[in-house]
Amino acid sequence: MPATQFSLGLALQTPTPLNEPMSDLTSIQRFHAFANPARFMAFSERLLWPLGVASFALIAAGLWYALVASPADYQQGESVRIMYVHVPMAWLGMLGYMVMAVASLVALVFRHPLADVCAKSAAPIGAAFCFLALVTGAIWGKPMWGTWWVWDARLTSMLILLFLYLGYIALWATIEEPARAGRAAAVLALIGSINVPVIHYSVVWWNTLHQPASVFRVDGPQIAVAMLTPLLLMALGFTFLFFTLLVVRMRTEILRRRVRALRLAAAEA
Repeated sequence: MPATQFSLGLALQTPTPLNEPMSDLTSIQRFHAFANPARFMAFSERLLWPLGVASFALIAAGLWYALVASPADYQQGESVRIMYVHVPMAWLGMLGYMVMAVASLVALVFRHPLADVCAKSAAPIGAAFCFLALVTGAIWGKPMWGTWWVWDARLTSMLILLFLYLGYIALWATIEEPARAGRAAAVLALIGSINVPVIHYSVVWWNTLHQPASVFRVDGPQIAVAMLTPLLLMALGFTFLFFTLLVVRMRTEILRRRVRALRLAAAEA
């Protein structure tokens, strides 16, 4: 049985590392302490409730501002309200892939047992946000551009990101043994991460139909405060939702691997 898989199955039953206070550990030791799934399970259980409450409160406040308090745009009219969902979806589609890529790098370099769990768990969530960004963008594009889809640089690179997500998920599903699947998927995630800056700078490098950045700019946001407030609230709310779902999926994946390890151990016995 591979060492990573064995540790994930066994560490849940080993209480000794949990007895050492985190304050007594160095920064490197803290990093490796969460390689113990039992410690992570205990820590993440305390995180779920505040993360869930924060995401619900922020999204509820953002929806109220977006649908009630914010004005219609003088050019786009009421259709501008799709921006308050579309933009956070696009941001989180890219953030999800970067979480996946960083976790994959940690898994390859440091052999952190939970890193590939994090990467694998982030993929379906990021893919869902990426898909919703494309759908809401199409809904917005129809009245603005007169068409549901154009082969614009921003749209095309975002579609490529969705295909990278699907390829990553398919690779995990194809290879049965977790350690080999994690290594192969990590390489794909790192190669595909090149596409994220392409998405971000596509409106700068090429002449595209998609509007340029209006929030994160050197000279400050180019958007009215009445519209910026609900946009940031929705972005923060969906970000908390992303990490809430990530923690839930990581906990589920750890338990699934523990069951697999116990079954293999029973079969070998």
